[in-house]
Amino acid sequence: MTITLYSYPSLFGVADNNGYGLKIFAFLRLVGLPFVHEHLFDASEAPRGQLPFIVDEWEVVGDSETIIAHLTRKYGLTIDGALSERQRALSLLTTRLLDDLYWVMSYSRWKDERYWPAFRAALMREHTNLTDEGLAKAREFNLQRYYYQGIGRYAPDAAYERGLADLGVLAELIPDGGFVHGVEPTSIDAGIYGFIANIHFFDIDTPLKQFVSSRQNLVGHCVALHERVMRAQPDAASR
Repeated sequence: MTITLYSYPSLFGVADNNGYGLKIFAFLRLVGLPFVHEHLFDASEAPRGQLPFIVDEWEVVGDSETIIAHLTRKYGLTIDGALSERQRALSLLTTRLLDDLYWVMSYSRWKDERYWPAFRAALMREHTNLTDEGLAKAREFNLQRYYYQGIGRYAPDAAYERGLADLGVLAELIPDGGFVHGVEPTSIDAGIYGFIANIHFFDIDTPLKQFVSSRQNLVGHCVALHERVMRAQPDAASR
């Protein structure tokens, strides 16, 4: 078995500075599948031009939900095996909420002029191969995406209002101890971790980070998952 995960670079101590790639990294660690982790900045050659994707032996699989479904089916994974239909429905609703949160989190990094300079500096500090020109092109690409998706037409306060509403739902959903569906994590916990870790460990004090810091259950869930995935069996390699 040879699985290679291709995702964006690490930042601020998390394995991927994008919520979807970190979701798959956490999922692979939680289920114990060995994998090689390759970091990319340019997603132009990825399926649909999006990261993450995996190469599983000869199969190329993109989209985080499709990756999880593929791995679960092929390797007989049981991480979600005990969930009821109602729990599965809640997981799907939460996944869609995270899709909404993604845009606000990304907006806070690439578009908001208050935080963009610190984000750019952090990327260049941790990844010396990046250049001002390359990041400027990436920013312009993201600004176009935000405009056509819609979040780019929001003023910052209105954009954060949307993201804070998403975080408020997560704060109601996550228990003070344990995980969403019980004492052991399931795939939705990996998904939540992918996004909350990229807010909690983000060393820039955005409104999203301020909210997460104010909710002990969100912080506790994030830290518990972080400790699990980082002490799990190391992947075959990480580059």
